[in-house]
Amino acid sequence: MSQAVFLCHAHALADRGLAVPFEVRHLGKNQAAFALRYQGRVYAYLNRCSHVPMEMDYQRNHFFDFSGHGLMCATHGATYAPQTGQCLLGPCRGGLVKIELSEADGMVYWHTSDKFQLRV
Repeated sequence: MSQAVFLCHAHALADRGLAVPFEVRHLGKNQAAFALRYQGRVYAYLNRCSHVPMEMDYQRNHFFDFSGHGLMCATHGATYAPQTGQCLLGPCRGGLVKIELSEADGMVYWHTSDKFQLRV
């Protein structure tokens, strides 16, 4: 059964700004994840490039490319769509792993599922 887990206050996620990091248990392993806001909506993904499974941010919590319209892996330049996590440019093997988020009453929550649990 899905559980809503408090992540942050909505004002912590500025449009095309810094991401809010968090950790989840994904398929039995603790993994880094991040949430961000793009065009007024919130999105979250595992912090793992699909090209080479390593963290993507070039500076802590910086994921947007210089245009502010793509999420870029600092290591190899793979770029992903903020709304879907799908590969836009560069060396990708599929897309980013999306984590369900919701926003209500000024708060942002991530949701557990069969793939994502609270980290242990």
